[in-house]
Amino acid sequence: MAVDLPKVHEQALEHTRKYVAGVQEGKWHGPTPDEEWDVHQLVNHIVSGNFWVTPLVEGKTIDEVGSRYDGDLLGDDPVAAYQQSAKEAAAAFNAPGAMAAPCAVSYGPVPGEIYAGHRFVDVLIHGWDLAKATGQDTTLPADLVEACFEVVEPQKDLLSASGMFGGDVKVPDGADRQTKLLAELGRQA
Repeated sequence: MAVDLPKVHEQALEHTRKYVAGVQEGKWHGPTPDEEWDVHQLVNHIVSGNFWVTPLVEGKTIDEVGSRYDGDLLGDDPVAAYQQSAKEAAAAFNAPGAMAAPCAVSYGPVPGEIYAGHRFVDVLIHGWDLAKATGQDTTLPADLVEACFEVVEPQKDLLSASGMFGGDVKVPDGADRQTKLLAELGRQA
């Protein structure tokens, strides 16, 4: 893949961190575009996913990790929890050999490269969900949108069939790249 996955993943983590830091008091239990989660639950999902990266890249199985990342991981300081999880996830994907390491994810095992691509998409798109839910600027960096297309396009049918990204969303003629990406992933911009 032409995309430097550890780099774009780390950039997506940083971009989404700004959204987490921008959640105002009183918005933590508001709705999100992900109907099953409120804002707190959405951020907790991202943080949990980030924390899973290190053990999976290091070769642990889901059973070996167990329930370590279940429940509320945000505590009294969601921004600090997010920052710690992002730091750990970025370090794991930047470690030597991480892109080739077999990762025993729920749909795997898959090479670290595939897992990193999926985490990149998850962090970037859920960041957009968070921004939308909390009234923040939803503009994603154009280079990350393009990198996301490079990850998503070859797996479009697989991702669509997974049901994880919602249904078909129609976009108007002349829609920008971000709107097209979000539509491919079941989101209305």
